[in-house]
Amino acid sequence: MNKVAVLIPCYNEEKTVRKVVEDYRRVLPQADIYVYDNNSTDKTAELAAAAGAIVRHEYRQGKGNVIRSMFRQIDADCYLMIDGDDTYPAENAPEMVRMILDGEADMVNGDRLSSTYFTENKRPFHNAGNRLVRGLINRLFAAEVRDIMTGYRAFSRGFVKTFPVLSRGFEIETEMTIHAVDKNFLIREIPVGYRDRPEGSVSKLNTYSDGAKVLCTIFRLYKDYKPFAFFGTLALLFLLAAVALFVPVGLEFLRTGLVPRFPTLIVSVTCGLCALLSFVAGVILDVVVKKHRQLFELLLTMMEGGSRREADKLDR
Repeated sequence: MNKVAVLIPCYNEEKTVRKVVEDYRRVLPQADIYVYDNNSTDKTAELAAAAGAIVRHEYRQGKGNVIRSMFRQIDADCYLMIDGDDTYPAENAPEMVRMILDGEADMVNGDRLSSTYFTENKRPFHNAGNRLVRGLINRLFAAEVRDIMTGYRAFSRGFVKTFPVLSRGFEIETEMTIHAVDKNFLIREIPVGYRDRPEGSVSKLNTYSDGAKVLCTIFRLYKDYKPFAFFGTLALLFLLAAVALFVPVGLEFLRTGLVPRFPTLIVSVTCGLCALLSFVAGVILDVVVKKHRQLFELLLTMMEGGSRREADKLDR
């Protein structure tokens, strides 16, 4: 029988965590429900345990740190991750789990943005921020993901056990999406309803500081996953600067035989060298990334082969 794990990262969610656990227990009675308490100062852990959840603690602050521990410590065939703030309906969970177990997807996103998010969300600038992040990732990584920042996702075992969690905070959702796109995992999205937090429940996401971290994560991962495009763009910019600086000096030399503006010439040559170095760095790093992708595919093949052998043993 396939094992399903519901993962609920929580920080000070005493107003909603009991209902969330009960809702997912109702729609996924066969699942193990894990609540990871991230240094809450309220009764989150006690209420989750009373509702029947398996409660564990993560003492490194940040959602990324919580998910790192979840992915390392829990073994399952399907992982359903949900926020503990009761903003997502449980009714979509069985379909998301089915898609993973039937092999239709490696990651299923609960798409809020195609549903009620823009009318329900009351936090200023979050709507614009979601559109900005979605547009950047889809443009830079040639993707077609509708909801990048959703906290409602289902994952296959192959995704979870090969995903290197580097982020510490809320930028983890961005990192997940970019990793799935870059490694050619099968991504599916289903529209899900979204409701704003109940009165008295406070969001832990800081619009400005966490938003800035998300944007930095996008460009960091663009450099890491697409180094030739990143450094090639830098090389082009340096080359344009070199040409723009050199042309007037070169024309003046052709006309008079003199080079009176040596500082401009030196800066032009420096920009040209930077362009060459950036281009070479892009070529070298692109080879490294391609080799990494080959090794990653071999790792996935080995994992899937091991899983099939275990399944055959159980069948016997």
